[in-house]
Amino acid sequence: MGTLYLVPAPLDFGCDDQTPLQDVMPATTMVVAARLTCWISENARSTRAYLKRIHDIHPLGSPIQALDIQELPRQVHKKGDHDGQFDARSLLNPALQGHDMGLVCEAGMPAIADPGTSVVRAAHDLNVRVVPLSGPSSLMLALSASGLNGQNFAFVGYLPQEASERAQRIRSLEGLASQTGQTQLFIETPYRNAALYAALLQTLKGTTRLALGCGLTLASGWSRCMSVQAWKQQPPPALTEPTVFAIGR
Repeated sequence: MGTLYLVPAPLDFGCDDQTPLQDVMPATTMVVAARLTCWISENARSTRAYLKRIHDIHPLGSPIQALDIQELPRQVHKKGDHDGQFDARSLLNPALQGHDMGLVCEAGMPAIADPGTSVVRAAHDLNVRVVPLSGPSSLMLALSASGLNGQNFAFVGYLPQEASERAQRIRSLEGLASQTGQTQLFIETPYRNAALYAALLQTLKGTTRLALGCGLTLASGWSRCMSVQAWKQQPPPALTEPTVFAIGR
């Protein structure tokens, strides 16, 4: 049996500027990734681009053109694979033949706010060893920098896009955070960040604390946590980079 390695990727995917890989990725993670020849990815093209960056630091064991890179199906990208509906066992055939494999997404940790859960589940079902490698996770970075409750928190994914449903969901999360002290983390596609931010300020109570972690690990990245009332007194922040939102008390 081969081993399935969960390989984190830098958080600068789709950003204009890239952070030097050695500044955000442990050397041991890059060494393992450099020797893998079989991959399961969210997107083969972005995986090749990432591996080229690794190659500049730790030469790959095989040419990029010779790597076996399987993509997760399109429906997994659109609907996710955390509900157990997609059977990923066939993707792990190389591991059953004794080859170590890597699972990678476009940014951060695979299977955390990104596809890959089905692959990890299938590996366990097939008794394939699963090894997570160290690397950046925007959720944990944002939470640690927020000053909100890090002992009790939940990541709730994306909020509804329709205005009334989104407002209802925001009020529900605010009530949960207020009553239990549980920090609520969520994300949005970068081009909709500004709309979500405006909805949060319009819907949340003034005393609720709102944290933003924008462009984390980038040179331009920042984190800030204030009451909603204080945010309203500031000019709207530029939220063009990937952003993690969190609310708490």
